[in-house]
Amino acid sequence: MIDIAFDRVSKRYRIRQSQHAGMKDFWAVREVSFEVGRGETFGLIGHNGAGKSTLLKLLSRITSPTQGEIRLNGKIAALIEVGSGFHPELSGRDNIYLSGSILGMKRREIAAKFDKIVDFSGVSEFIDTPVKWYSSGMYVRLGFAIAAHLDADILLVDEVLAVGDAQFQVQCQERLAELRRNGTTMLFISHDLVSIEKLCDRVGLMQRGQLIASGAPHEVIEDYERVTATSHVAAMADVSPPTPEAAPAAEIETITFHGVEGGEILGTRTGAPLIARVHYNVTAPVTDAIVEVFYYSRDGSVLHCQHSTALAGGQLTLVPGRGAIEFSSPEIGLQPGTYSIGATIRQHNSPATIDWHYGRTLLYVEPGKSVRGYFFTPHDWRVVEKHAHAGERPHA
Repeated sequence: MIDIAFDRVSKRYRIRQSQHAGMKDFWAVREVSFEVGRGETFGLIGHNGAGKSTLLKLLSRITSPTQGEIRLNGKIAALIEVGSGFHPELSGRDNIYLSGSILGMKRREIAAKFDKIVDFSGVSEFIDTPVKWYSSGMYVRLGFAIAAHLDADILLVDEVLAVGDAQFQVQCQERLAELRRNGTTMLFISHDLVSIEKLCDRVGLMQRGQLIASGAPHEVIEDYERVTATSHVAAMADVSPPTPEAAPAAEIETITFHGVEGGEILGTRTGAPLIARVHYNVTAPVTDAIVEVFYYSRDGSVLHCQHSTALAGGQLTLVPGRGAIEFSSPEIGLQPGTYSIGATIRQHNSPATIDWHYGRTLLYVEPGKSVRGYFFTPHDWRVVEKHAHAGERPHA
C-alpha cells in the first residue's frame, strides 16, 4: 500500500524583482514524482534551496501544488520546528497540553502520555516552572518529546535531530527508530547523512527543485557527495573536483575523533583537546600529498575551520595500503553545535582532488569554555608593567 504519492508535482512562486519591474516566475519544485510505501522511511537530501522544504510544505498542505497531484493515505503529523507554539509564561506542564492540542492530540491522549513525554524530555524537575526560564536545550527537548509521541500514520521529520546535546540526539534517533519499527511511514528531510543512512529505507536527492536521484541510501549519498565535491572543492581556486570515472589512487574510508586517552568519541567540548583521524586506503603511491579536514556547519553552508598537512610537517607521501593521518588540537576552537565533517586527499600543485569525503561524519561540540564569537581561540595573558615615558621621572 502507498501512503505518499507525488505525481509530476510542481510549485511556482511569482516574485517581484523590484518596485518598477514586473513579476518573475520561480519554480521551487519542478516535475517531482515519487512514492512512499506503508511503513517505509524515505529520506530527502540536498543543498539549501534544493526544494526539500517546499515539498514538506506541500505535504503539510501549507501550500498547494501549481501542477501535479499529491495523494496521502492516513493521518499525517509533522516533527518540525520543535517547541513552536510554546507560551513563555506557562509552565512546562501547561505547554505540554497546549502544544499537544495544537499538534492535534486529544486531552485524554495527552494525559495518558504525559509521564512518558516528561521522562523523555528530562525536565521533570522543572515541569511546573514557566518555560521562559528554561535553557534552550530544555526548551527544544520538551518540544521534541511532545511531537515524538504523536499518533500518526505518516510522520514528516525536518532537521529535528539537531536539538539538544549529543546524548539527547541519540535518544531522538532511537525514538524515530522505534516509530519505524512500529510501522509509521516517515518522510525524513535532513543534512545529517549519518542519520539518513541509518534510518531510511530509500533516499531521494533534490537539486534545483528536481529529484535527480532515488534509491538505496548509500548510493544516493555517494551521488550527493559528488555534487557537494563539485560545489565545495571547485570553489577553491587551485583545486578541481575528483573525476568519478577514474579509480582513485587513494580513497578516504572514514573520519574518526578521539580523546586524549585514545578512545573513539562522538563529541567534545569547546576548548577541550581533540584528535581527528582520516583513515584511507592507497592503491598507488601518492607523492607530495595533502590531506585536509574541514569542519562545516551541519547543513554544509559554512566552513568553520580546517586542518591540513600542508601547513607543517614537510612533504607527505602516501604508500599503498591502509593507514591514517592524525590531527591533534590541544584546544578545539569550535563553539557548541553539530558539525558536518569533510576531508580531501590531493597533491600539491595539482588541480585535481584525488578523493573527497563529506557528510557521513558528525562532530558534536558541547559547551566548555564560555566565550563569545564564532570560535574559541587558545590564549594566555599577563600584566605588562607601565614604563615611564621618555623625560618622565620614574616613581620612587
